[in-house]
Amino acid sequence: MTTKTGRYSGYIRPFSYLIDFIIINVLAFYMMPFHNTILYALFISFAWFAIAIHLGFYEVYRYTKVIAILNKAVKQAVLFGLFCLALELYFSEFANQKKVVLFVFVSWTLVLTIKIFIYYFLRRFRVLYGGNSRTVVLLGNDASIEPLKQFFTDNPDYGYNLAQIFSLHENKRDKIRACLSYVSTNKIDEIYCSVADVSDNQMAEIIDFADNNLKTLKFIPDEKQLLSTNMKFEFYDYIPIISLRNILQEESFNKVIKRIFDLTFSLVIIIGLLSWLLPIMAVIIKLDSKGPVFFIQKRNGLKYKKFNCYKFRSMELNDNSDVELASKNDLRITKVGKFIRKTSMDELPQFFNVFFGEMSVVGPRPHMVSVANIYAAKVDKFMVRHFVKPGITGLAQTKGYRGEVETDEDIINRVKYDIFYIENWSVLLDIKIIFITVFNTLRGDKKAY
Repeated sequence: MTTKTGRYSGYIRPFSYLIDFIIINVLAFYMMPFHNTILYALFISFAWFAIAIHLGFYEVYRYTKVIAILNKAVKQAVLFGLFCLALELYFSEFANQKKVVLFVFVSWTLVLTIKIFIYYFLRRFRVLYGGNSRTVVLLGNDASIEPLKQFFTDNPDYGYNLAQIFSLHENKRDKIRACLSYVSTNKIDEIYCSVADVSDNQMAEIIDFADNNLKTLKFIPDEKQLLSTNMKFEFYDYIPIISLRNILQEESFNKVIKRIFDLTFSLVIIIGLLSWLLPIMAVIIKLDSKGPVFFIQKRNGLKYKKFNCYKFRSMELNDNSDVELASKNDLRITKVGKFIRKTSMDELPQFFNVFFGEMSVVGPRPHMVSVANIYAAKVDKFMVRHFVKPGITGLAQTKGYRGEVETDEDIINRVKYDIFYIENWSVLLDIKIIFITVFNTLRGDKKAY
């Protein structure tokens, strides 16, 4: 089968602009005839595309995940809706607010439906016909390029046609020249080079070649660099500055959205569940063993500050609770404790921590102070987790890294997933993590200790 290149890819985004423009204006014409003017059409069209450009609504690439598209779509709908309501207030006060809301909802639904259809159509098109594809080569040591090689091979729907691999385990200079020669004499779109496997001079040579031959050059970072994938590039006047991380939750708008989500969710749980469950749990815990209903433990939170983390007590009173983690068949765990730990009910009081602003519903799980200090000293980039508030559940927990830390790999992978969450946060990602957590809990996947 002859592989078709992506030479028509440049028409996809303008086509999307045109379709959205038609949808918005046709619906406005039929659903809001009281605003059948060119001026109003210009206002709403300008607003839609200005918001879209600001949010990157049309920046959908072959490697973009659906959840990222949905996240941008929700923000687009909210901001466009607020603009239309404000515009309506200017034109006719409160007379047609409901029709405006309906117009925004229907427009957004149609736009999103078509957007998702195009996204999946292109993925299917690449698999069946090889169209909308990019022809690529890999350059680096076998160990460095193997994951990306496997990705290109296993995911034809992304549209990457792997033409050649140039391994640098020996004769680096000759292999690099052979790669560049191959690229110049074949229709290669992109070069993927492992950063760790070439010297500065060799990298400069590859960059110069790519620039002079109009080839897209992308770098594969090593494992240490993988934990810092979200660098932020800024200019102070004309001076280029690179921030190591772009912490999305530090942006003012995102802070407000995250806090509203946490407050709303925690209030629903506190009023709807804990208001009647807490007295019942208090009686059961008291009857089962001596001691308080709540177990309060110092943990490290945002900026590594200590806070009191609340849990339903699941252990007998002991002197080692702040220094010794629970383990399988731990004799300190009570009969009731085994059940509430297995069902995650012991974590429910942490919604009070969320309400007070010490935790979030979703975020890196906090560790008790003594253990956190040990991990901070021996686990690379462990402290990055504390750029955001800790959570009742997190991405690492949905990937199976929960309960007792049995090996160094367990905590390393937790940190890896926590950093990915921090750098790729969105409300939709939070909702997805909550859904998976609830599903896993109902299946009884949580370790009972």
